[in-house]
Amino acid sequence: MSGDAGLWCDRLVRGLAQHEFDLYALSRSRQQEDAGWVPLPEQVSRVRTAPLWTAEDDGIAHGRRARRRFTEYYGELVGALCAGSDTASGDTSAHLADRFGNALYGLAELARDEGGLVGALRSDTAVRTLERACRAPGALRTAHEARVPDLLTVTAHLERALRPLSLDWYGDDGLGAADLCHATAGGPAALPGLLARHFADVPLLVTEYGVQLRSHYLALGPDAAAPAVRALLAAFHGRLATEVYRRAAILTPGNAHARRWQERCGADRTRIRTVHPGMEASHFAEVGESPGRADPDTLVWVGRVEPAKDLVSLLHAFAEVRREEPKARLRIVGAPTGPEGPTYLRHCRALAAQLFPDEAEGVHAVGDNPVSFEEIGGPDAPTLPDAYAAGAVVVLSSVVEGFPITLAEAMFCGRATVSTDVGAVVEVIGGTGLVVPPRNPRALAEACVALLHDPERRERLGAAARARALELFTVEQNIAAFHSIYLEIVSRCPVRRVVLDEAGAPLPFAAPAEAHVPVRWTGPTARVLARGVPGWAAGGPVRATPLAAPEGAR
Repeated sequence: MSGDAGLWCDRLVRGLAQHEFDLYALSRSRQQEDAGWVPLPEQVSRVRTAPLWTAEDDGIAHGRRARRRFTEYYGELVGALCAGSDTASGDTSAHLADRFGNALYGLAELARDEGGLVGALRSDTAVRTLERACRAPGALRTAHEARVPDLLTVTAHLERALRPLSLDWYGDDGLGAADLCHATAGGPAALPGLLARHFADVPLLVTEYGVQLRSHYLALGPDAAAPAVRALLAAFHGRLATEVYRRAAILTPGNAHARRWQERCGADRTRIRTVHPGMEASHFAEVGESPGRADPDTLVWVGRVEPAKDLVSLLHAFAEVRREEPKARLRIVGAPTGPEGPTYLRHCRALAAQLFPDEAEGVHAVGDNPVSFEEIGGPDAPTLPDAYAAGAVVVLSSVVEGFPITLAEAMFCGRATVSTDVGAVVEVIGGTGLVVPPRNPRALAEACVALLHDPERRERLGAAARARALELFTVEQNIAAFHSIYLEIVSRCPVRRVVLDEAGAPLPFAAPAEAHVPVRWTGPTARVLARGVPGWAAGGPVRATPLAAPEGAR
């Protein structure tokens, strides 16, 4: 897991030193693996990893019976993707969810029996089975129009997403022996936990700070894929999300925005606990306790430079701010990310140069632009707290947000904020800052001017924001919440291990009732048995110091 979510996972494991962890990690790219290795604390017993971004053919040749089973289960799975909800034909949403789930577990059982499904999921049989489902009576119109390139694209995507089915993680020497499986993301990353629940009845906890289903919807825009591909992949990720949500013992979204998505996908609200991500407040303590460091005429924006942050609207809003406050300055602190980031940064720099020609106080002075583009580590912003400390008001101008990390950091720094009403912004800010509609430069400018004109109001809002952040968004509250949730789940799921005597015979009542109270859940003498893994999965069960863990189960 990368970025802020990766920091959350690391802090959670380190904070729960009374528990013992095995980490099972899936990666999306080589770059993510290379950037994700960190030292591990003593409570981590072993790490197993597997990539979703590349896989060699497992070389498994299925017999006739196995091929028939594959065609049956895979046909049911893609049939559930192609079918629409039609009460007249009996294909209700609940029926399709059951159909998808049964097919998924059928494929998992086949993979366990035969040693893997990589070759089968890539085969011509898989493509022809998908084509039959798309052409079947009652299939979605967009699926019915799928062409051969569309079928190949969808088949390749399904093969990558279903690779966890071929792992050997689910036996008594793996996830099957766990007391609790905590999936730190939804979507395909939750598949190992879902299968551990299916094979060994291990309770599943799913945490989502960004909704994976929503991310897939946004990624599959009209310019990214053909209509048939978008429809089929959206159906797959929607069905998978529904199955994960309805099988999880507890869901812990990071904010109400994610919670609403989960409820729309059928999650039982009685099993949802909102847990805000934990952040290290001590990094911002010095700035938060020294509000006088701020330049009263400076606005600060901090974040990743990408189109979703809508810096174009921010620059147009700042043009209106300058008409009211000629001394105002805007500092944009952040680095470009993603394939569009560098191009977007160049566009924003050009727009700033156009809107704000370099100004000079006199004919003999050097001109200066009131908008600066900087990165953390530069001379004017050596650290992240220094970036927030530089301005009287911190601005967030995004059109898309999950949990606004930068907004919470600004709150820890005791800064007044102006934000757009997207994602979980209102939930995070809670009345301690000004919120305006997205893509509305005039409203953004008016809010910024209001705070620049009123230092006492800025101070009151900043103090209230810091108090709110210290109450809700610290590492300590996050760890305490998950510790309580772990106990809640395990208390309802008694230990099912069979204890053997020296002769190998079962010992009834050898595990006392209090054995499910977690101190060291996996026991001090837990055995690790070596088993083979698919050729594309990394290593076996080992005690490792590094961790490449973009997403997965623990």
